[in-house]
Amino acid sequence: MNVDLTRRSFLKLAGAGAAATTLGAMGFGAAEAATAAHVRAFKLATTTETRNICTYCSVACGIILYSRGDLAAGEKAELVHIEGDADHPTNRGTLCPKGAALKSYVKADTRLTRPRIRRPGSDRFEDISWDEALDRIARAVKDDRDANLVERNAAGTTVNRLTTTGFLAASATTNETAWATWKVVRSLGIVGFDNQARV
Repeated sequence: MNVDLTRRSFLKLAGAGAAATTLGAMGFGAAEAATAAHVRAFKLATTTETRNICTYCSVACGIILYSRGDLAAGEKAELVHIEGDADHPTNRGTLCPKGAALKSYVKADTRLTRPRIRRPGSDRFEDISWDEALDRIARAVKDDRDANLVERNAAGTTVNRLTTTGFLAASATTNETAWATWKVVRSLGIVGFDNQARV
């Protein structure tokens, strides 16, 4: 079958097709008119919205976490969605690939949620409680400070330096948290203090 189609008739046919498709997409078709009265519920309408800061680099982008479950009633909250916070001044709703994949990181089977320790002579890690972990850290810092604090330098000036313990801080924190961390570390006399963003 031969179709004799001129350039002018082809353009008319293409324009009519584009117009019909546009009108159909705008809701003028019969199928769209029949379903226009039905409103689908929003995917996140029944979730709890929590604002937070991304756990990765030092940019500290704002994120919104959506979860289901009533914590007040003792239910375990389930994270269902993470997105960039459009109201946050740092990222204005955008996220890098790592930030966009945070949900996978949070739900990963290999993610640690409890402190672990490998005891001397052991070949494996074991879970310990947060209380035991914090007590061990506090004891180690106290013992090291008692044994190695340099109270005065060679000239006799009080310096209170602890050069045998180092501290690595997180970068994705608020200014207030960073200030409090700096004050605590410096009050212990720790000289080796750096931030994860610079490492």
